[in-house]
Amino acid sequence: MRIAIMVRGYIPVPRPADLVYAPIDVAVAEAEGLARKGHQIDFFGPLGTRFHDSRINVHTMNLRPLVHNNAETNTLFGNKALMTHHVPNLWDQYFARDMLARASRGSYDVVHIHHPETTLAAARDHREVPIVYTLHDPIYPWYKELFELYATRNQHFISISNNQRRDAPDLPYLANVYDGTDTHRFTLSETSEDYLLYVGRIIPEKGIKECVQIARETGNRLLIIGPTYPESQDYFDQYVKPFLNDKILYLGFIEHSHLSKYFQKAKAFLMPSQWEEPFGITTIEAMSCGTPTIALRRGALPEIIKHGKTGYVVKSIGEMIKAVNRIDKIDRRDCREHVQQYFSNEKMVDAYEEAFLKLTHPTAKLIRRTKYVGEQLKKVPQKLRKSRTQIEEKGKAKSKQIFMKLK
Repeated sequence: MRIAIMVRGYIPVPRPADLVYAPIDVAVAEAEGLARKGHQIDFFGPLGTRFHDSRINVHTMNLRPLVHNNAETNTLFGNKALMTHHVPNLWDQYFARDMLARASRGSYDVVHIHHPETTLAAARDHREVPIVYTLHDPIYPWYKELFELYATRNQHFISISNNQRRDAPDLPYLANVYDGTDTHRFTLSETSEDYLLYVGRIIPEKGIKECVQIARETGNRLLIIGPTYPESQDYFDQYVKPFLNDKILYLGFIEHSHLSKYFQKAKAFLMPSQWEEPFGITTIEAMSCGTPTIALRRGALPEIIKHGKTGYVVKSIGEMIKAVNRIDKIDRRDCREHVQQYFSNEKMVDAYEEAFLKLTHPTAKLIRRTKYVGEQLKKVPQKLRKSRTQIEEKGKAKSKQIFMKLK
């Protein structure tokens, strides 16, 4: 297959080392995995975008990135003038429109976009192009409304968990593809040290305040790893900072490539999510290292964690506290095997390939072309449409006469 992929038009790929941005990591693993399988991959991103795999064709269109690190990203999104004038989105559209134009000329079988809003409007002008969107965020009501407003038959959605579909079950889903992780980087440790771990963004939705509560009430050490943001600094200052000591430690941001040693030696990973988690990559990174996860029953977490086998999925913080005291009942090898079976990058790439093949199969192409012709026919004036119908009926009648003679 010939596949075009894009995440953002203003952030180079791979993502800046100090920036937490899971969709880019997913897209990189997807592109590299599909290239290894022999597919033609064209990846669109600003100057600085690069891949070690020379089989991946990078298209920068000579567009400069708007950000190079986390500080510049915070500055960009804090700039009211740039955001009011939709500058980041216009950077995205610069690539998206070119991708669709190329696909219309026959360059690609599938266009894969990791943020739907960048392409929704342009997709209406390229209805013959198969477009696939991966949904990385919860489907908020306004998001669902946008999808319905710009709906066309050529646009398809991939969810990253079944729970993510809950608030929009009728979207034209192509597949559910769980995010994957690099099991060669996040390797098994059958032994652990005596600390609990949280890794992720320091925002209220992730439940860091609750992690601190669990550590204090169980008397365990807690390591907190992740970046803070201007908009959530008050949250950190009020609910985390006052409790930091020699047992509850905030290690700040640690680059992704150095996280495995912290995952490997934690006795449990905490996920007291306060929102409907669309997926939760840190959960599978922890389990890939053999570390069981204790989580609240929110969002996708019950799909990812096998209760009683790779961790515990419970209903309250009180139950999470109790689960900490029986974490030694979990076999760390079971955690590792669970990720290898369901959540490796290889499994994710296989799932994307299978989804894209649904669209490129000859039968799928014929159905899509028929629908497209039907949509165009509706635009023909009624008088001309009637004439065409009469011609088609005469042709069928003539064919039937010839068939009867042959018979």
